[in-house]
This record gives sequence, structure tokens and C-alpha cells, in this order.
Amino acid sequence: MKKLILCLGIFSFAFAQDDLESLKRQLEEQKRLIQELEKKIEALEKAQKGQKEETRQETEAKEKTKPVPADRTLQLRVKYDERLKAYQIYPFKQTAFLPDISFIMDTSLVGRNRNDQTYKQLEIPGFWHPHGDNSEELNKNRGFNLNYGELYLYAPVDPYFDLYVTIPFSEDSSQIEEAYAVTRGLPGGFQLKVGKFRSSFGRLNSQHPHVWDFATLPLPYKVFLGDDGLVEKGIQINWLAPTPFYLLFGLEVLQGENEQSFGTNGFSINTKKDGSGTNLTVGDARKPNLYVGFIKTSFDIGNLSILTGISYAQGKTRLNHIDTDEPHAFSGSTKLYGLDLTAKYFIDSYRYVSFQSEYIYRDQKGTRYAYDDLGDLVTPSVSKKQGGFYSQLVWRFAQRWRAGIQYNLLNKNDVKVDGVKQNFPGSLPAYYAMLEFNPTEFSRIRLQVGQNRALYYEGMRKTVNEVILQFNFAIGAHGAHPF
Repeated sequence: MKKLILCLGIFSFAFAQDDLESLKRQLEEQKRLIQELEKKIEALEKAQKGQKEETRQETEAKEKTKPVPADRTLQLRVKYDERLKAYQIYPFKQTAFLPDISFIMDTSLVGRNRNDQTYKQLEIPGFWHPHGDNSEELNKNRGFNLNYGELYLYAPVDPYFDLYVTIPFSEDSSQIEEAYAVTRGLPGGFQLKVGKFRSSFGRLNSQHPHVWDFATLPLPYKVFLGDDGLVEKGIQINWLAPTPFYLLFGLEVLQGENEQSFGTNGFSINTKKDGSGTNLTVGDARKPNLYVGFIKTSFDIGNLSILTGISYAQGKTRLNHIDTDEPHAFSGSTKLYGLDLTAKYFIDSYRYVSFQSEYIYRDQKGTRYAYDDLGDLVTPSVSKKQGGFYSQLVWRFAQRWRAGIQYNLLNKNDVKVDGVKQNFPGSLPAYYAMLEFNPTEFSRIRLQVGQNRALYYEGMRKTVNEVILQFNFAIGAHGAHPF
């Protein structure tokens, strides 16, 4: 029994000794594995730290070489303002100086109850008569018309001026309709415009045709300012009054070349129609010839926005139609008075009802040069007191749809020759209705129907009924239109 116990004790001791050695070996193995893992972790941490440092360095390098955003205003300020020299650590970005460029195309399909030859001979007695060329008139021919293409450019010149250019194209020619600079920040609420521009007389004159609510020019504008409107070379100064509502005062000094009511070039006319007499010469008008003043104000009443204004224009008048089938000329002076009102009621974010109306009155005095039935030159004094208005209502009843009606009336036609009142018609109306679909803000399809009862031929009224399907498309960057 004692021997058995002794053997078991020796065996147990030997087994315990072997187990301890095994545990030590396992512990050493675990330590080795831990050390290897620690080395791997340390290596990974170093690698990650290196990547972060590299990323940070790359980010800093990119920030250092990051170009200035394509902001022409900032670029120009950096270039000219000594206080912003710190910005010049960035490379100069020429693309920031590229102007906004857009192109607008207007085309139409016209149906009319008068053929083109007859239509071009129609006149509005006492107000307007054709000059043999109606190239500026929109929708002038039956069938298809390419009314115009319009190239528009805009960019800041420097921190002090913005430049705007509008170049219309016809099928035969192009011209600079507008090219003017506007100051960017005169003190005291003043702004200066210089170059060739559309006068701010009235409401519609300063707008390009693609902004109009109808496809045709209202009668008062056609007879008093012509198909192209009052577009002149000159200077304009505005003052925005520091009032809680919009109140703008403006003055323009213009060359005054608008032929419909003004004009600057003198003329020479023979006392005999056959040229056998002596020449009578009328000199040029003093230039600049035309002075325009206006006051405009706007305010809101709840969802109703109102814009109204008064305008005045005064200048000398020179009219030279000596080289026509019925030679005549005119020399005198003209005053124009304008009153405009626009009211727009917003139903929701896109639906609205808009009312717009303008009244224009002309006071013209001077001498008419024409030939009598015997071919002798006669020079009677002429006095014209004429007026007319248009009123229109436009309803935007869906996001892409608008409908409208327009009423035109020349209601005053008081013409006196040598003090004798002429028998000219005094109530000359025109009516139009339109339906418009705008697939996007860059395209428009408009259907317009109308009747013009203001046109005459050889003393007889010639009512013109017409249907116009108008298409207007725009591409490129074009600034927002004014209210």
C-alpha cells in the first residue's frame, strides 16, 4: 500500500512538472504573438498617420492652388482694389471675365385678310403713314416670318461699370440696337447710364419685344414712337429716393433721331415739284435734341403689386420724305406726355392676374412743306394734339399657361392746318386676344387673334383681321426681366 502511494506521488509530481513546462511554453508563445500583434498595430497606426498627413498636405496644397470662384465682381475687385491684394495668391482666372451670352429667336406664321402689297400701303390718318419700308415691323408678311434674332451680351467692366449690348439680326442685316454702360455704385442713390439704349419713357418702350405680353406693338407706340420705339444715343441719370417704397426720378439727354416724332437732320426742298424753282433749306436741329424726364413708383398692398409712372419728352422735329412718291417734309417741335399703370395680383406662387395700361399724348407744332396740285411748294403751319392708349388684362391660370386681351384706342386726333381743323377720324380702335403656352422659361408658343380698325387707304377704312402663331426661343445666359 505504501509503495502504491509512493508511485502515485512520483507520477503526479512528474506530470505536474510537465504541465508547468507546457504552460510556460504556451505563455511564451502568447507573449510572442502579442508582441507581433503590437508591432503590426504600430505599423498600421504609422501608416494611417502617414496617410492622414499626406491627405492633409494634399488638401493644403489644393487650397493654396484653388482658383477663385468664377465671380466677375470679385475678380474685378481683386484686380483694382488695393485692400484685396491678399486674394491675389490665387491664379488669375480669365474665364471669370467671359460675358453672359444669350441668343433669342422669334418667328411667326401670319394669316391676314389683306395681301402684303395692300397692307404695306395702309395708313392711320393724321398719325402715321408708310414710308415705303416696313422692315422693322414684326409679323409684317402673310405666311412665315423670321421676325428677328437677338444677341445679348452682359458683363461687369470693372468695379465701377456694367456693360450691356443687344444686337438684333434680320434676314438681311444686323445693327447695334443697344450698347450702354451703367454705374455699379454711385453714392446717394444715383445711377448713370451712357451709350445707346431704350429710353425709360413710359412702360413698354424700355422692354424688348420678347418681353411683351402680345405679339404686336400697341397703337400709341406705333404712331408716336414708331415700330422700333424710342432708342437713342445719350445719357441717363437716375435717383432712387430714400423712401420706404420704390420712388425713382430720372432724366435723359438724347440725340433725338427718332423720326416718328422728332428727328435731327435738316433738308433742302425745291419750290417747284419739277425742280425748276429755287431750293429752300431747313437746317439741322441742335444736338442733342431730345430731353426726357420720368418719375416711377411702386408699392404693395397685400398680394397686389402696383407700378405707375409719368413721363415727359421734348425735342425739335425734322421729317424728310422728299424722295418719296408724294414729297413732303416737316420742321417744328414736339412734346410727348405719358402715363402708365401696371397692377399685378398674385393668386399663389405662380398664378396671377395682371392689368397694364398706358396713355400717350402728343403736342406737335411746326411747318409742313408739300406741293399743291399745281406743283408749287406750300408751307402751311400745322398743329397736332393727339392721344391714345392701350389697356390689357393677362391671366396666368396655370404654371405654363397664360391668356390675355388687349384694347387699343387712338381717341384724340385734333389736326389744324393754318388754323383750320382737318376732318380726320378721331376714334381708331384695335382689339387682340392671345393664348400662350410656355413649355419652359426658354420657349414660348403664342396664338393671337385680332382686328385693327385704325387703318385706312385713300380715305376708306380697311379693317385688318389677323391670326398670328408666334414661336419664341432663347438659349444662353440672360438676365431676369424687370417686373
